[in-house]
Amino acid sequence: MEKVIVTGGAGFIGSHIVDALIEKGYEVHIVDNLCAGKKENVNKKAILHVVDIRDKEALMSIFKDAKYVFHEAALPRVQYSIENPIETNEVNVIGLLNVLEVAKLSKVKRVIYAASSSVYGDCDILPLKESLPPNPLSPYGAQKYIGEVYCKVWSEVYKLETVSLRYFNVYGSRFNPEGAYPLVIGYFIKLSQQRKPLTITGDGEQTRDFTHIKDVVNANLLAMNSEKVGNGEVINIGSGRNISMNKLASLFDSKKEYIPKRLEPKHTLADNNKANDLLGWKPKVNFEEAITELKKEFGVS
Repeated sequence: MEKVIVTGGAGFIGSHIVDALIEKGYEVHIVDNLCAGKKENVNKKAILHVVDIRDKEALMSIFKDAKYVFHEAALPRVQYSIENPIETNEVNVIGLLNVLEVAKLSKVKRVIYAASSSVYGDCDILPLKESLPPNPLSPYGAQKYIGEVYCKVWSEVYKLETVSLRYFNVYGSRFNPEGAYPLVIGYFIKLSQQRKPLTITGDGEQTRDFTHIKDVVNANLLAMNSEKVGNGEVINIGSGRNISMNKLASLFDSKKEYIPKRLEPKHTLADNNKANDLLGWKPKVNFEEAITELKKEFGVS
């Protein structure tokens, strides 16, 4: 069996990638410090290493003989990065550098990097294309963009194959309603559980491109095997459909309450042409059906 590493493999997105790799017969090693990840998310057939990605020496022995690395480990909270820019930089940038350097030394074939749509910031041009200039509005967005740049440099200078997938608002089974993926769906679920009104900022017509975890996992597996990537390409992974907060709220059987608007991007919408061209990827999950399943999982109506 080919050996694969998934950093952050006990977390929301990482654990789903682990499950898919196990199902396909890979020997999967998880690197996770369990800061946000949970042991109950870990596939029983995977090998868990409770290690921080900032510990380069520990990574060396784990990465030995690995063919692929999925780098999902991060501190992904935007607000937390604003309050703790040094700590988040150590994890999101220095941690990534450790992964890239150890992958290079271990002769790993390819690193698939979890990038973020937060690099776009607030942009009036829709849909969002990868060719648009980055405009991050938080330390987290800046850190994830720096990660993309480093991946490309490691491909060009050290010939380590890399590809960066810019995730748009990932949601689905196992996500933490109080965590970062994504805040608004989790917030609505939490309020519904407490039987409180759903609070909507502004007029509720702001939109987000929500992407289901199954589609994200599929994109990662395609990125691992595609012969068209490996040189530091940056690729959007979004549903290509933007949902308003009013539309989202209408899917819950709860009262609505409007509060003053806040400073945030008005709309996000991914252009998926590059993902289709380079990976052969298209999103398949229906948003309304997925929200129904998620509500069942968390016991809300």
